[in-house]
Amino acid sequence: MKNFINNVLTGMSMGIVVCLIPNALVGEILKLIIPYVPQLEIILNTSVLAMSLLPVVIGVMTGICFKLTPVQTCSVGLAAFVGSGVYTIDPDTGITIAGIGVVINIGITTALAVLFVQFLGNKLKDFTLLLMPALAMFVPGLIGNAILPYVRTGSGYVGLMIEHLTTLQPVVMGSLIAMIFSILIISPISTIGVATVIMLSGIGAGAANLGVCASGVGMCIASYKANNIGTAIAHVASAKIQMRNFFMKPKIAFPMIITAGILGALAGLFEIVGTPYSAGFGLGGFVGPLKYLSLVGWTPYTITVAITLFIALPIILNVILLRIFSMKLKWITSNDYKVHYE
Repeated sequence: MKNFINNVLTGMSMGIVVCLIPNALVGEILKLIIPYVPQLEIILNTSVLAMSLLPVVIGVMTGICFKLTPVQTCSVGLAAFVGSGVYTIDPDTGITIAGIGVVINIGITTALAVLFVQFLGNKLKDFTLLLMPALAMFVPGLIGNAILPYVRTGSGYVGLMIEHLTTLQPVVMGSLIAMIFSILIISPISTIGVATVIMLSGIGAGAANLGVCASGVGMCIASYKANNIGTAIAHVASAKIQMRNFFMKPKIAFPMIITAGILGALAGLFEIVGTPYSAGFGLGGFVGPLKYLSLVGWTPYTITVAITLFIALPIILNVILLRIFSMKLKWITSNDYKVHYE
């Protein structure tokens, strides 16, 4: 059972990285450049399209982790798409694909699809290619689609809790929201989804972004010894790479959560603001700092604040706390952050 969960979480983590990193790297920067170089809009649109392919890629990556056959792997990808919530069907406008879907439900549907294709195995014999993709979509795929509203509602409760926190004193609110988002970014729950559902804005959005930043930067620093430099840097764009490791050993996130709490409090003190969209991002594509500067204006003071809170302090605090947790407390090791994607 543990190995099954490991494979599903690994597939989800890698699928998320593959699909979300392109937009995280170039999205916000391109938005600044496109008004002057409109020809670059196709690159932005392509990166957004990749995000909507997340369910299929998660299914395929999970199939690879389970060493399924090519037909079984693609069938899992199709089932994940059916149960993802990434599309809507309207009698007048047809099928619309947008967003990344409900990540938790994608994971559930993917797990069901893996079990289903493994159960079928070679039972279909000569009809495997003909029937397996369709059966995967019609059975686990439609089961995932049926439970989607309930899973989406459950995720909404997290948003309601965060919405309640926005009524607290700014420093306290900022600290709590940042810590919650530092955890959400390494969980199957979409930080962007939560932030947009409750329309998190102002200091709450700024604190959330710093929380995501704390996890991304922290996981990058913590993992570089156990992984190659490219994989380590990828954590800045999406700390969800560590989803599997976090579920297996939650204490690996303690340094990042504490860092997030400190940064969130400073967000309330220095009035770091953001929007529902920027709240779900950390340093990926520099969405957080660029959005903050676009809202408050580009001045020597705000630029210094942005560099300090979004870059300098996340690095300094994470380095200190990681040393404490690894060398003094001996709670974590570099190998705890090893990304398994072979």
